Amino acid sequence: MASAVKPIFIFLVYISFHLSLIASKFKDPTPAAWPLQFHSVLFMNNSGTLQKVDLWYDWPNGRNFNIIQNQLGKLTYDLEWDNGTSYIYTLDSNKECRVLHFPVGILPPNWLDGANYLGQQEIDGFLCNVWEKVDFIWYYEDVITKRPVFWAFYTGYTAHVMTFEVGAVLEDSQWQAPVYCFKDAEEKRKPVIESSGWSGHPQGKLMRRISSASI
Repeated sequence: MASAVKPIFIFLVYISFHLSLIASKFKDPTPAAWPLQFHSVLFMNNSGTLQKVDLWYDWPNGRNFNIIQNQLGKLTYDLEWDNGTSYIYTLDSNKECRVLHFPVGILPPNWLDGANYLGQQEIDGFLCNVWEKVDFIWYYEDVITKRPVFWAFYTGYTAHVMTFEVGAVLEDSQWQAPVYCFKDAEEKRKPVIESSGWSGHPQGKLMRRISSASI
């Protein structure tokens, strides 16, 4: 009797193993977590207004930096801290600075957890897995390398990822907002010009809202 049971047991184990393999093949892929530190160059399109953004993400130190070059226009700096404070400023002779306070910090590396998988789509010449997060952002990741390629906000604001350097870190001295962001409080702070098309950096605001919605 025992000799008859053993082949049946082995057969059941074999079937169970292969069924699990088949199930895993049909399981939706999950997006890669962001590296703890990276540098990326993005080309942004905000309803026809074009920008080139140097994005420096530094999760261990609780900071995120967007250096925004508007097409044939102003160079703006958006320095974000995990305590919810953002400094948006210029380094030209106008010495403009705007300080914003948000109820949430910067995005954590796993901010895409729980995103809805939408399938695969080719964009910018790359075959990508696509996810949607809280009806707010659509995120495209290269199927092979798992690097981000493109993302789009519900507003139509889009980002094309040109470079993605894992582990790149901006030196500490570059993370300091200029002194005129702190002098004499609000009466001495000049608002960043709205006509620049940046208006307080839409990507920063939208990313903060994603972080809030993900809590």
